[in-house]
Amino acid sequence: MRELLARIIVAVALIAGTVPASAQSRPPLVLAAASLQEALTAAGDAWAARRHTRPVLSFAASSALARQIEAGAPADLFISADEPWMDDVARKGMLRPGTRVSLLANRLVLVAPAASRVSLAVRRGMPLAQALGGGRLAMADPDAVPAGKYGKAALTALGVWPAVAKRVARGESVRAALALVERGEAPFGIVYATDARASSKVRIVGVFPAASHPPITYPIATLRSSTSADAEGLRRFLISPAGKGIFRRYGFVPR
Repeated sequence: MRELLARIIVAVALIAGTVPASAQSRPPLVLAAASLQEALTAAGDAWAARRHTRPVLSFAASSALARQIEAGAPADLFISADEPWMDDVARKGMLRPGTRVSLLANRLVLVAPAASRVSLAVRRGMPLAQALGGGRLAMADPDAVPAGKYGKAALTALGVWPAVAKRVARGESVRAALALVERGEAPFGIVYATDARASSKVRIVGVFPAASHPPITYPIATLRSSTSADAEGLRRFLISPAGKGIFRRYGFVPR
């Protein structure tokens, strides 16, 4: 997290050194869940095409971003991959009132390397532990990172968690878990459907039942400490039909 905070501070310092110091000219700094990389980058490009300054985007696990916000990291918008981490920031009085909106939804999937021929039905009592063989199950940290928490909830609901809990390879984010499967270092992984769609190196083995885990939602809000005059305009664009249309193209479900 110290490294993440350092990157954010450096980004802000670079901005301050290359554009006028006024709030109007400073581009918004957006802290966003790692799973939003491709979609939010495209949305940022679309915003810049409307003659706005391109936003600065910083991606990491929602848990790490929330902790950095609470530690005073400078930023304007926060997009979390779950409601609880946004709730945590809100409880500390760090959101601008009236700006929080539930923006997107997603699905949870079981993936394997693209070359794998394994077949496994995602259902109650599925023999996931046996299917792992001598390998491990790649997941975002199930104790903190949203994708990992959703994954643990789903496996628990399906009666599988006790058999695989000690065989989890914990990633610092959902993209870290995805990378383990992409490199063939894990025979299976649990990621979002949009992550699997973004990678040609994995394939979807099955989709977890929506009822097996809490709804996967992505809230967005402006931070109370925001100083960019463009931040509110960007937030409104992202929640507009045009903004949601961009996310839809990347597999997200606008809310």
